[in-house]
Amino acid sequence: MKSSIIESIKSLPPLSKTIMDINRVYSNEESGIMDLAKVVELDPMIVANLLKAANSPLYGFGKEIRNVAQAVSLFGMSMTRSIALGNAVRKLLNVDMKPYGITSDDFADVSAKQAKLVQSWYNTIDKEKADKLYLAAFLQETGKILISSDIIQEDEDISFRSEIDTSNDIAQVEKSYVDVTSAEVTAAVFAHWKFDAEFVDMIKYSDNPSQAPEDVKEFAMALNIVKTIVPMNKPFADGSINFGLRKARDAGYDYEVLEDMLDDILDTMQSTQSN
Repeated sequence: MKSSIIESIKSLPPLSKTIMDINRVYSNEESGIMDLAKVVELDPMIVANLLKAANSPLYGFGKEIRNVAQAVSLFGMSMTRSIALGNAVRKLLNVDMKPYGITSDDFADVSAKQAKLVQSWYNTIDKEKADKLYLAAFLQETGKILISSDIIQEDEDISFRSEIDTSNDIAQVEKSYVDVTSAEVTAAVFAHWKFDAEFVDMIKYSDNPSQAPEDVKEFAMALNIVKTIVPMNKPFADGSINFGLRKARDAGYDYEVLEDMLDDILDTMQSTQSN
């Protein structure tokens, strides 16, 4: 890993008190939806982003969500925590995604779509695993923020973007420019913030699941499949979907279940956008 990226990670500030409180409430088995809502309400930025997510076409709740309690009830504790944490991380890292050819809003949208897809898919397989994967998918592209910053500082954003625009393997492009993939950078970021080893490893090996330790190999493969289907440069493109479904089939998944899930998500997004 480049020394400049290592130094960027070392200099990251701690997560906010609100995020720490959200993690504390989430980890407490005696806490409920209203306990989490009370903590979320203390941070106007988290409230704004949560309500924005709740009213997006991606989730298709079918009615306007106007308050935190309603949003937390609909999302549940795991998804609420993931959305709050994802937005807090992006705020801390000062997102500028120009080298990837996208805006900060695009970046947030793709992260949410990856998380939504893996949750919908894995709810048909194992709900406990689905919760773990939702948070990981929501945050797995975080390393791209630091890579983007490094590319800009090195004045390589134009050439990097031209390769990203046409690439079917974003990780390979990243490796060629900064000697590391965003999955590895993301893992280092969350190791710095002292997230648990399982969470860190499932992201770390998501670009190369075959090399993952056995206890996280399934998670790493699922994350890899999801970001293949919803990459930053071509989310839900026909080629991305076909490539991802082929990976799912080769990994031994019932890829037809995943294909049906994709159809449902795309139909929901299209019908909501047309209203």
